[in-house]
Amino acid sequence: MADSTQASITIAAAAGSVLDVIADLEVYPEWAGEITHVVVLTEEGDGWPDRARLTMDAGIIKDTYTLDYDWNVTDDGTGSVSWRLVEASVLKVMDGTYTLRAIDDGGTEVTYELTVDLKIPVLGMLKRKAERVIIDTALTGLKKRVESL
Repeated sequence: MADSTQASITIAAAAGSVLDVIADLEVYPEWAGEITHVVVLTEEGDGWPDRARLTMDAGIIKDTYTLDYDWNVTDDGTGSVSWRLVEASVLKVMDGTYTLRAIDDGGTEVTYELTVDLKIPVLGMLKRKAERVIIDTALTGLKKRVESL
């Protein structure tokens, strides 16, 4: 079983604004450095992406893969967005969650948890490093993107 990696960041914006950026998957290549291409394949009636195909280049992990999304959020944007791997060439597991929690100053704490496993043998230490790079890049890019809007 694959281990997960987790990190958090505080963003100076309401959870709804953070969620809007997370939900706009096709713009990820502009702010999530390791994601180079995204196509939303299906959406719910309310516009939330259900399934998307992404291309990633994160050092030792290079793949095009399909994810299914689960949007468990409230009207104010707090809650969680989770995804699980459906199909990939190199990846065996690429499951993650963004959890958004409103904080007292009007900002949002975002926690990103990610589990990655590959079909090819790779040292666990290298997989964790790749997870850490993906998480750090995503959280830093998300913060910069949201706070610039």
